[in-house]
Amino acid sequence: MEHYILGYVVDRALESVTREDANRLTHINLAFGVLKDNLLDMRKMQHIDEIRRIRRLNPDIRIVLSIGGWGAGGFSTMARTAQTREAFAASCLRVVEEHGLDGIDIDWEYPCDNSAEIDCDPSDRENFTHLLQALRDALGSERIVSIAAGAGHYFIEDTEMDKVAAICDYVQLMTYDIRSGFQREAGHHTGLFTSPGDRLNGSVQASVEDFMAAGVPREKIVIGAAFYSRRWDGVPNVNHGLFQMSETVGQYGPGYAQLEESFINRNGFTRYWDDDAKAPFLFNGSSLISYDDTESIRLKCEYLKAEGLKGIMYWEHGSDPSRKLLAAMWKAMGGREKA
Repeated sequence: MEHYILGYVVDRALESVTREDANRLTHINLAFGVLKDNLLDMRKMQHIDEIRRIRRLNPDIRIVLSIGGWGAGGFSTMARTAQTREAFAASCLRVVEEHGLDGIDIDWEYPCDNSAEIDCDPSDRENFTHLLQALRDALGSERIVSIAAGAGHYFIEDTEMDKVAAICDYVQLMTYDIRSGFQREAGHHTGLFTSPGDRLNGSVQASVEDFMAAGVPREKIVIGAAFYSRRWDGVPNVNHGLFQMSETVGQYGPGYAQLEESFINRNGFTRYWDDDAKAPFLFNGSSLISYDDTESIRLKCEYLKAEGLKGIMYWEHGSDPSRKLLAAMWKAMGGREKA
């Protein structure tokens, strides 16, 4: 079984993709195309021509355009009629052909949910399936159709994952932000397993099992790793802050390079390891930071291989300019340096 290593790369980070990066990744997800007037709009992708350079570095890499992201609306309205779905799919096909892309990744956050203050409707549940089928019909069987799925049970309730999985080449579980900007309990936002005392009961393993129970084959599941962190402030100095109620919700925290430079065993922060969750965290007596590091990523890769899952992806490439996390991921997945 070929295992995938997929990296989400935002437009401004495309220029930073090196030969080594291109040969360690099987896929790049370009982030993001958006919707305008029910059609694909590429206005945010100002560096799209970089993909020609990247393909020269590794002709075998697969480059997929991701559409959406947090706060990107328009999906619900576009997906409500066959006519608008087909027009959108046709606009995707034009972009794929124009830029020589390998497929489309839909990152609708989230069907039937307006927590990001985007349009939604109860019919999103069925229309999400219809949208992906329209994309498959337009792109054909040889191109990639994939999704990024919220890791919680809410995403399963608001979609038809058995039907979605049958259409998609693979399903990427966003097994980060398991604790997000809505939770005040400080804890792991991307832990592999659930620790005793974790009231949210969220983890990579829990999400994988939930999606498999909903009809997603294990061989189509891609799990997620975080190259960024989540931070809670005003955390009681109990249990090193872990699973304590904070004064803030989980804020988007520093990327891994910044964590190494200024936070990991620096400036009053101490690194701790939760061996139940197989996850690191930082605490300084009042602030807790949750993140992935080389050890937790290695263990995620060992888990996915043991479970027969498809691969691992991460958000986001520009957060680790040292490439320590990508190197750890690649090595754990069996990569070998060329002679």
